Amino acid sequence: MIRNKLLWKNSPQQYGLLSKLLHWLSALTVIVLFASGYWMVDLDYSSQWYQVVPHWHESVGILLIAFTLFRLFWRRLAGSPSGILTHTAIEKKASASMIFVLYVTLFTVLLSGFLITSANEKAIAVFDWFNVSPIVLAIKNQEDISGLVHYYGAYAMIIFALLHALAALKHHFIDKDNTLKRMTKI
Repeated sequence: MIRNKLLWKNSPQQYGLLSKLLHWLSALTVIVLFASGYWMVDLDYSSQWYQVVPHWHESVGILLIAFTLFRLFWRRLAGSPSGILTHTAIEKKASASMIFVLYVTLFTVLLSGFLITSANEKAIAVFDWFNVSPIVLAIKNQEDISGLVHYYGAYAMIIFALLHALAALKHHFIDKDNTLKRMTKI
């Protein structure tokens, strides 16, 4: 019983089950949102997906905001495993910086997407489960400005996520340390 309870929490050696689940669900959700966003910009009025995909995209985006806030709360509560001793000071600084940049770009993309949808001043129906009130700023062309931030932020986030993944693979295959295993091993 005690062992199962400890699996959910982070330990000094590795991330707990909940941290791993939050990490990989976030990664999968970001990829799906990016792919659906990339696809839906080319949909035209005659497409059966024209109304459906944007609704799903917005709904999942709103849920990801809440999910990410919970993830940050859990990260603060559970802490992180100790640094790997073989990592250099530069690698440790780069890792912390990359995590910070990933969260900043994620929130930038999520909030700019929310501002795009909010520009029409209608509540956002999240899968028709509940509504989220819009945020209309006193910015002329809120939708266009937010759209540019959303577009470039999404591409930046994908690039940073790829660099993050490549660094983990480098640690696994070249350095042969436990960096990747701490987030994958069950």
